[in-house]
Amino acid sequence: MRAEAPRRGRLSIEDVVKTYGRGEAAVAAVDHCSIEIPAGEICMVVGPSGCGKTTLLNAIAGFHDITSGRIVLDGETLCGPGRPQARPGADRVVVFQNGALFPWKTVLDNVCFGPRMQGRAGAREIEQRARALMAEAGLAGCERSYPAELSSGTRRRVEIVRALMNDPSVLLFDEPYRALDSLTRSVMHESLLQTWYRDPVTIFFITHDLEEAIFLGHRLVVMTARPCRPKAVIEIDIPHPRDYGVLTSPRFRALMAEASALVREEAEQAFAAGDAER
Repeated sequence: MRAEAPRRGRLSIEDVVKTYGRGEAAVAAVDHCSIEIPAGEICMVVGPSGCGKTTLLNAIAGFHDITSGRIVLDGETLCGPGRPQARPGADRVVVFQNGALFPWKTVLDNVCFGPRMQGRAGAREIEQRARALMAEAGLAGCERSYPAELSSGTRRRVEIVRALMNDPSVLLFDEPYRALDSLTRSVMHESLLQTWYRDPVTIFFITHDLEEAIFLGHRLVVMTARPCRPKAVIEIDIPHPRDYGVLTSPRFRALMAEASALVREEAEQAFAAGDAER
């Protein structure tokens, strides 16, 4: 069951615009995008390839600036007027599509890396927390392994545990399971939900997989073709906790049909405009 509701992690994206270049060469990536994400919500984001979803995630993380608008976390402006680019911080941790573990470090050292660099606790306390989180994620016994010795699914779990070690307010997922086979992906979905039930951190999750989006999320934001802005927000009213039995339920199939129709409309527009994946 879900833990006590979190007191932090409310994310507000307020009328955000991101334009690359200037004058005739300007390209709009994000167009007056507004999304309110309550603390502890799993917000899934879908849309055509190249529409600007990752651009928005990168702005939240502080990897690049915005042209106008504001992004606010727990009442504090991350970026906006007078501060076009957010400062990267441990309160917002990204789990990347292609992975970012240090291949020369053991799993335990990878998991401990963030808190050690930040000096947030003593070495013994950090290692104890790392081992506890790894055990909860089914990673006990992997501490002295190196990333290359693990399966792709296990590496994904290590990355999520490493992210949680920073005690973030928001986890930012950029298609983290895209490269996994369908069976491994389904196991990873259930593992992520079990982790979230223990520690309901806010999650902003980009995906192209509608089944993944509806299985995991509380809400699904369907983005328009580039420049991206919300086309529709679908409330996923399937109760938690969930398991893969919900995939055959009439409500799940109805939500899939609704989302698929919306995404297809935007994909057809993107195709007609000649937008390419970036």
